[in-house]
Amino acid sequence: MSDQHPPTRADAQSTARRWVLHIDMDAFYASVEQLTRPTLRGRPVLVGGTGGRGVVAGASYEARVYGARSAMPMHQARRLVGVTAVVVPPRGILYGTLSGQVFDALRSRIPVLETLSFDEAFGEPAELAGATVARVEQFCAELRALVRERTGLTASVGAGTGKQLAKIASALAKPDGIRVVSAVEQPAMLAALPVRKLWGIGPVAEHRLRSLGIETVGAFAALPESEAMSILGGSVGAALHRLARGVDDRPVAERNEAKQISAETTFETDIVTLAQLRPAIESMAAAAHRRLAKDGRAARTVVLKLRKSDMSIVTRSFTLPYATEDLVTLTTAAQRSAIDPAELGPIRLVGVGYGGLSTVRQESLFPELDQAPVAEEPAAEDEPEEEGSTPLAAAPGPLWRPGMDVEHPEFGHGWVQGSGYGVVTVRFETRSTGPGPARTFPADDPGLTRADPLHSLR
Repeated sequence: MSDQHPPTRADAQSTARRWVLHIDMDAFYASVEQLTRPTLRGRPVLVGGTGGRGVVAGASYEARVYGARSAMPMHQARRLVGVTAVVVPPRGILYGTLSGQVFDALRSRIPVLETLSFDEAFGEPAELAGATVARVEQFCAELRALVRERTGLTASVGAGTGKQLAKIASALAKPDGIRVVSAVEQPAMLAALPVRKLWGIGPVAEHRLRSLGIETVGAFAALPESEAMSILGGSVGAALHRLARGVDDRPVAERNEAKQISAETTFETDIVTLAQLRPAIESMAAAAHRRLAKDGRAARTVVLKLRKSDMSIVTRSFTLPYATEDLVTLTTAAQRSAIDPAELGPIRLVGVGYGGLSTVRQESLFPELDQAPVAEEPAAEDEPEEEGSTPLAAAPGPLWRPGMDVEHPEFGHGWVQGSGYGVVTVRFETRSTGPGPARTFPADDPGLTRADPLHSLR
């Protein structure tokens, strides 16, 4: 365990009325890949899309030392890391399963947990009320050990007198550490932070404050509250000013989950062709997907919202047979609901929403069909055609993509490392095997079949 700030004897005995913890899994997506595919341990792993517009969903710490990070274009991350980079596609069902195991472990010690995403949560253990720093550190160490024992993954834990201090502390604890901010050191720590670190200060607010010479949280806290309200607005300015002074009484509570996650935008000029509508739908699907990924759930229903120039609204929905967080699948579903503006009329607003939200994720048995490009002439019906209503062309044979989970009757579970020229190379390993052997097969080997990603947890 790393501990970047060993407490002084005085700090260790310092107490607080309440202690809020922020638990944040370390490089969660990449760590799950390294856990279930032992060959990747210690290597720079990038999780995300590999196409021209692919982005990094997660990067291991070995990749981060080169400057790679989440939300970065994949081509840029690969260029930074170089030839040693290992790129694998996301496996949502696996992340969802392990996320559930992490939260189950945490709830065994902290019954009320405020989850923020797949891999982070707040907790306020009742037993720590009035506890010393030393006791809080002991509790955090026990919590980390429990998560490691139950899942094989590492978590960093920050603790402070409120949510903001706890979140700042967990960032300082990373990777694989604990950081407890005592009441004694809290004022000095807050005062020295850049103002952008204050929860709720975005780029616009930061620019406004910097233009007035206010660059640190301490400088912002030193303002009269009335001036803070004048700069950032009444209620927002007052709330941020309280946080800057270390006053954070926000409770830790189970989150009320949204029933739908969406994104929409109004265009300066009306959309009048299908060629203009397609990229607008793609953009809104991606924007909603970013919110979906942060939420930590998967969606089954995709809703397309179109507001016409006469202000009337048309909505169409497409329901998948399974819940997914795959961007290509969700975007394709949105595109299937498109209506040609030549028939509908000029469109001024486009929105995409995801419903049927669930923490349970599944993989389609036929992802090639769910992700197939949409024909330029959309189907006339609002509902998808029944299975089997359209004849399918003969399958061209197995299509092995890098990162795909596979099974072999002799060698067991593995994953595709590469394919081409009529052959496929598979690394056979799971969480419990340690680094496994790689074997090459003819691409049409009848013994090689697709497998459930959850089998890699064996």
